[in-house]
Amino acid sequence: MKSHIHLLQIDLYFTDYKFALLCLITAFVVTLISIPPIISLIRKYKLYDKPNARKEHTSPIPTMGGVAITGGMMTALALWFPFSNLAGQVSFFFSVLMLMGLGIMDDLKDLPAKYKFMVQIALAALMALSGIRITSFEGLLGIYELSVSAQYTITLLAIVGITNAFNLIDGIDGLAGGLGFMSLVTLGIFLSITGDANTALIAFALAGAVLAFLYFNLNPAKIFMGDTGSLVLGFVVAVLCIRLMQVNASLPAPVIENSPVFVLSIVLIPVFDTIRVFAVRIWNGKSPFSADKTHIHHLLTNQGFSHGFAAKAICFIHGFILMKSIWLKNIRVEFSLLILLLFMILAIAGLKNLGLLFRNRPSRFFKSAGTD
Repeated sequence: MKSHIHLLQIDLYFTDYKFALLCLITAFVVTLISIPPIISLIRKYKLYDKPNARKEHTSPIPTMGGVAITGGMMTALALWFPFSNLAGQVSFFFSVLMLMGLGIMDDLKDLPAKYKFMVQIALAALMALSGIRITSFEGLLGIYELSVSAQYTITLLAIVGITNAFNLIDGIDGLAGGLGFMSLVTLGIFLSITGDANTALIAFALAGAVLAFLYFNLNPAKIFMGDTGSLVLGFVVAVLCIRLMQVNASLPAPVIENSPVFVLSIVLIPVFDTIRVFAVRIWNGKSPFSADKTHIHHLLTNQGFSHGFAAKAICFIHGFILMKSIWLKNIRVEFSLLILLLFMILAIAGLKNLGLLFRNRPSRFFKSAGTD
């Protein structure tokens, strides 16, 4: 059965998504069932995420929901994934498990950033060695094929950067999960369209796990994904983005025009926000890793907006960016990139001043006493 999605300007053959749906549903069910026992264990041993200068919540909340997310994804893939290219697949799944372990240790012990970076760089290098590399900019800024050294350097920066961008944007209920779910479904659909249905199963499996997690994470959250989840989420999205670029470029007639810009749109909000926050901190003479409340979600919560409204507003912007990147597919790649960056600048300015529209007006979008 064929369906044309007008907003995305794509044709979908639903029969091609049988195993994708099986992966999504399996991961959803496994994660949904496993989170309540994890919450009970965390409460029993008091392994809470405690408030500090970086965080929005005011009372301890159970964390390490990423264990359930990763477990749901891995269970679904163990059942439905067709293992064939063992070298690359073993590298990927090993990296995911290592990141989950790193996240657990960080959630329990709050590891120094340098140790986390060392592990992330090593795992990014492993993926690059296994063949997951950015090999071309496809004409963006006049750059086509990259040298081998540039391929490894840019791939490491992309994987480590995106991984940490998702980690840093996981600041309010439902935000990282919402952005991640939308990005993963988009990646799954386009990986399938470009002919890499096997890799698409990874995207759909993790999307199903994240969707189940969101049931417990939407405001007011019963559990956080913690670094255990956000590191895995960012890493998987980064690897799948690179894989989508590779597969698309290998086609005689690429499915995605301007694929570097399209892939950037999938991670634009967390990446742009991380660069913006780091730049502002450095400009003010602070360490880029210093604790403050200047991320995109803080622009809303600092004005009194609730976590629920902030997460929904940012996810709405993310959805618009994803559609815009497809609508702009026929224009010059540099112009498409410029339009996306200008849109993000305007979106940041708009969110920063959104409270002016509600001045002196009671609103259900604002926090009430004792919430969040």
